[in-house]
Amino acid sequence: MHILVCVKQVPDTTEVKIDPVTNTLIRQGVPSIVNPFDKNALEAALQLKEKHGGSVTVISMGPPQAKEALKECIAMGADEALLISDRAFGGADTLATSYTLAAAAKKLGNVDMIICGKQAIDGDTAQVGPEMAEHLNMVQATCVSKIEVAGNVVRLEREQEEGYEVLETQLPVLITVIKSINEPRLPTVKGTMKANRKEIPVWTAADLDVKEEAIGLKGSPTQVRRIFTPGQRVQGQIIQADTAREAAAGLVNKLIEAKIV
Repeated sequence: MHILVCVKQVPDTTEVKIDPVTNTLIRQGVPSIVNPFDKNALEAALQLKEKHGGSVTVISMGPPQAKEALKECIAMGADEALLISDRAFGGADTLATSYTLAAAAKKLGNVDMIICGKQAIDGDTAQVGPEMAEHLNMVQATCVSKIEVAGNVVRLEREQEEGYEVLETQLPVLITVIKSINEPRLPTVKGTMKANRKEIPVWTAADLDVKEEAIGLKGSPTQVRRIFTPGQRVQGQIIQADTAREAAAGLVNKLIEAKIV
């Protein structure tokens, strides 16, 4: 079984800053990490490989520095990695991104299962995985918390607000997973050494069977018009008192002073 895992290198959300003029993220000097949901996707793939055999390939679309994220995935246990990188892909929204990733999956061929994280923490759209499935005309299941494979049959549990939905389908299938599916492993020393030696191939637009008008900014029907950091909220105040009655009286007095009541 050949499993393809899609990963994204994202800014560390605790360090995100926004350019007030261009309304875009300032990535220079900002540390990047592997999208946490994508680590769960990779762990799910590695567990399936350990149980059923096969291979795991990780793929990412991004700038050259995204190779670092792919090398971390190799260090965790992935067999192969592939970077999709070209200035022509710049400015892609989820539709253009999913189209490009689907084209790469087609070129790889012989992919039995695609696993993606539920969403990326920088965009939170949860759209790329399902859109890839549509481009590939592949069965899809989202928000999956458990995967079982028996031959060509895949049994899945999808987390719902009030319980779980159990589905059965056949390979090939695209799955997006949630955090509760597993606890991602850490890179090993042996894996890190392998990752450092690994040459990660880079595919450009010329390497893929894509239409120029369907990639990058040209292929993006949605565009960000404005993005901003919310203003800092006024900090709360703790009312210290010996009894609940005294605390309640103090709260009422403060509300009266603020002319709220």
